[in-house]
Amino acid sequence: MPRKPRLYAPNIPCHIVQRGNNRSACFFAPSDFALYINALSEALDKHQVKLHAFVLMTNHVHLLMTPCDSQGISNVMQDVGRTYVRIIRTNGTPTLSDN
Repeated sequence: MPRKPRLYAPNIPCHIVQRGNNRSACFFAPSDFALYINALSEALDKHQVKLHAFVLMTNHVHLLMTPCDSQGISNVMQDVGRTYVRIIRTNGTPTLSDN
């Protein structure tokens, strides 16, 4: 059964935590951090979401973002997940989850 959609109000900052699947590592090399930041930057521009602060740790990410519309954050996280996981999975490593 899918989870209920999250509601994000436009112009209200949100703290987002994205964890590795089963809380395992999601960054395996220093270059992985750069790949994630690049994917995040592209998605933020595409969906008009402002990023105020971020912390990338080996097994999770903290993001402080403000969307311009109610779907902005969801769209950003979907794009980042697809882009980053597609690159990482070519090396046979686990996927991300947003528990």
